[in-house]
Amino acid sequence: MRYIIYFITGFILLLLLTWSTNIDHLIAGAAVVLVGTVLFGGYFTDRPLKFLQLHRIVVFAIYVPIFVWYMVKANIDVAYRALHPERPIKPGIVKIRTTLKTDIARVFLANSITLTPGTMTCDIDGDILYIHWIWVQSEDLEEASRIIASRFEVFLRRIFE
Repeated sequence: MRYIIYFITGFILLLLLTWSTNIDHLIAGAAVVLVGTVLFGGYFTDRPLKFLQLHRIVVFAIYVPIFVWYMVKANIDVAYRALHPERPIKPGIVKIRTTLKTDIARVFLANSITLTPGTMTCDIDGDILYIHWIWVQSEDLEEASRIIASRFEVFLRRIFE
């Protein structure tokens, strides 16, 4: 059952991304989604139906523009640091702790952090994430966790846990 849900979800995402009803695109897209479903369908989650719950979809719809806002702010900050004559950077790798319990939520957190310019997730070790940060504001585990991850965790917990 979960493979069917993955296939349908993947195919809908394909249609939304391509906006094409050309038969060639539909057949090629269905083949790619089918291969992806067969190869990776067992890795995502054991209960895919929970992601079709209305409240999770609503929270995800709220999360996307908030994530985009943080991404735009980070882009401006990194552009400022790159264009500033003195290049004000203080890079380093910091350790943060996540409160998220599921693997899929942690992966989404790591990807959200990496897609925000100025930070990049280097490793996930249980509930610890190692983050390369262009401007290290704090090396304290709790403070760095609050600055980097807490803004995303609030939403990801409601979506994936």
